[in-house]
Amino acid sequence: MAKGGEENKRRATRRKGISTPAKPTGSVGSHRERDIVSDDQNGQNQNYQKDDRVPNVKSKLFSDIRQIDRQFGGSTPRVPTLYWLTGLLVFSFLSLATRLYKICEPTHIVWDETHFGKMGSWYINRTFFFDVHPPLGKMMIGLFGTMTGYDGSFTFSKPGIEYGDTEYVGMRALCAMCGSCVIPLSYDIVWELTHSLTAAVLAASLILLDTGTLILSQYILLDPLLLFFIMGSTHSYLKFYSYRASPFTLKWWVWLTCTGAMLACAISVKFVGLFVVLLVGLSTIKDLWDILGDLSQNMGYIVNHFLARVVLLIVLPVVLYMVFFAIHFQVLIKSGDGDGFYSTAFQSRLIGNRLHNASMPEAFAFGSVVTIKNSAVGGGYLHSHAHLYPEGVSVMQQQVTCYHHKDFNNEWIVMKPNQMPVPEDPVELIKHNDIIRLMHKPTLRTLHSHKERAPITSRHYQVTGYGFNGSGDANDFWRIEAVDGIDTHIGTVKTVFKLIHINRNCAVTQTTKKLPKWGYEQSEVSCNPHSTDHRSLWNIEEVTDARLPNVSVAIYAPSFLQMFMESHKVMAQGNRGLKPKEDEVTSQPWQWPIDYRGQVFSGASYRVYLLGNPVIFWGNLVVLVVFSGVYIFNGMKKQRRCEELVEVKEYKEKTFSACLWLLLAWALHYLPFWTMGRVLYFHHYFPAFLFSTMFTAVVLDYLLKSLRFWFPRDVAWNLYHLGLGLVFSIAVYSFYLFHPLAYGMHGPLANNETSTMYGLKWLETWDI
Repeated sequence: MAKGGEENKRRATRRKGISTPAKPTGSVGSHRERDIVSDDQNGQNQNYQKDDRVPNVKSKLFSDIRQIDRQFGGSTPRVPTLYWLTGLLVFSFLSLATRLYKICEPTHIVWDETHFGKMGSWYINRTFFFDVHPPLGKMMIGLFGTMTGYDGSFTFSKPGIEYGDTEYVGMRALCAMCGSCVIPLSYDIVWELTHSLTAAVLAASLILLDTGTLILSQYILLDPLLLFFIMGSTHSYLKFYSYRASPFTLKWWVWLTCTGAMLACAISVKFVGLFVVLLVGLSTIKDLWDILGDLSQNMGYIVNHFLARVVLLIVLPVVLYMVFFAIHFQVLIKSGDGDGFYSTAFQSRLIGNRLHNASMPEAFAFGSVVTIKNSAVGGGYLHSHAHLYPEGVSVMQQQVTCYHHKDFNNEWIVMKPNQMPVPEDPVELIKHNDIIRLMHKPTLRTLHSHKERAPITSRHYQVTGYGFNGSGDANDFWRIEAVDGIDTHIGTVKTVFKLIHINRNCAVTQTTKKLPKWGYEQSEVSCNPHSTDHRSLWNIEEVTDARLPNVSVAIYAPSFLQMFMESHKVMAQGNRGLKPKEDEVTSQPWQWPIDYRGQVFSGASYRVYLLGNPVIFWGNLVVLVVFSGVYIFNGMKKQRRCEELVEVKEYKEKTFSACLWLLLAWALHYLPFWTMGRVLYFHHYFPAFLFSTMFTAVVLDYLLKSLRFWFPRDVAWNLYHLGLGLVFSIAVYSFYLFHPLAYGMHGPLANNETSTMYGLKWLETWDI
């Protein structure tokens, strides 16, 4: 009976998660338990040979955990709401103060303000334009500019131009306020993940003291708006998830709806917002999988959960996204520089465009003057100008390119193979398979190709302007082939055709390459032997011929869905076509986490340089390595069945779960850039940086709290305060050292002994 009673006692203590004498005492947990008991028993020999000592161990460790929670910022019931709220208000004030400080300076255009300020002006003036990003952020900039007195008249021509009397501060203030919201949002995100006030304060402090996040928040850019909506989406989802124990309540519905709305806004500012959509999507799938595994609920309950998420996390964001585009189309109704990126039918709706409410022939004939547009997404106009291909590139004949803007150099005269057109000629409409010549109207050169290599694309032939006033040779002849192959006349706008060279049997093609500066960075035009390329398709956009009757172009106006789909095709094409310009400073994804190279935002006498706080950036990498070791070590302990108190085990699982979720968020916002072929810049890393910094805060909090399980209480308490003070001191001092990067550097560069940044150029790649 005594033996049976002893065994029952062991089983009972095992169920409660307490190490028992029947287990080996070689684990870390067992050593720490002996240390704690030794502290209480004043050095008496505690070797776990008596079961009546176990309750003392349990009581002591439970007390330690509660003490850690109370003293180190523990779970919700133990931290007064006043402390949490005080922290939220303090960080809200500090973030707003640091972002609005010197918001008026510099008083000239800074970096991409030349683009997004200009686009805000176009919204105010209702002028259509092309951009690779969705419209919400630019609409917000334009709206806030109007609300703060800006009239949309400033040209935003290039960086460095003084604003003068322009009311630009309001647009900067919008971005600063959105950027300032990132800090309190990060504070509450970490709180929701860990319920640790220490971790929340660390996360908010590190982001607050980062110079890169500060710089991005002070200017007329899309980045602070994007960061705000990404963090808002993350925060809303975690708040929604916190009500998982009380589903279908009012707060549950409110936060689910907020999540969907924030996701729509994030992807409506930049397509990078798709990454936070993936984060929430993966988390939702895991959540639904857990609900499916709850056998206490019927299928009706599970279906309701599924439908709620479909409606508010899929349907609502899609609807809002389309609404933003509908507003975009309703506001931008005037013709602008971006017309040429869109189809002829799309342009017909723009007031001021030559196609708007216009009448023109529905076909064209020999002798007609036409503009020819590439039918591929984002295609340009067949164009030439009075400049030759440079020596050594191709034959030095007149350049033929594709240009995306309306221009008189886009006009061509359609001629018969061996005859110049005269006004008295009878009308002879162009039909499928007709042989034609095209003479450039401004320069009187004829479209020509020959067996010479194209300037950039290998295995393509060169296309040039040749001869003069109709003179030329047999290499000027082209066969016009309608794609539908119908043997009728070639229609304006509607008919898609190819121009096939008679001698070389190649098709005039707008390639994906851009010419260098000698070609004014216009698109290359070549003659492609593979005529199946979709970029060899063209259509007639405009026809001028007094001999032909006119019809209204309004019949070609597209519907909303057609405009919506075309806009996305053009934006996708534009994103793929973003390549670095000559002498432009770009960066690669591997450089971002190590703060290898920044971006010059402002030069001259007021220098601003986008660079992350190197101490925080490099600290994030160190913490990532440390966490990897800790996680592997704890995995090995778990695999070896080392016993731990239930409360300690739950604390670790909760912390590691938060860390892994933040690591997933970091990876989703960072790793996709490794696969992108477009030009990349350092500022693309900052959404990932926010998650990396929150991860660092959670890990540091865990490491500091874990000191109690390795050292006696007094030693652990002193080490905890020392470590926390050291982290804050280093972060604050590093911000003090590098704050001129954001608030303006004056005088000589950092390599000069008289510079305020002397000694701070820690990497040669930093342009400070």
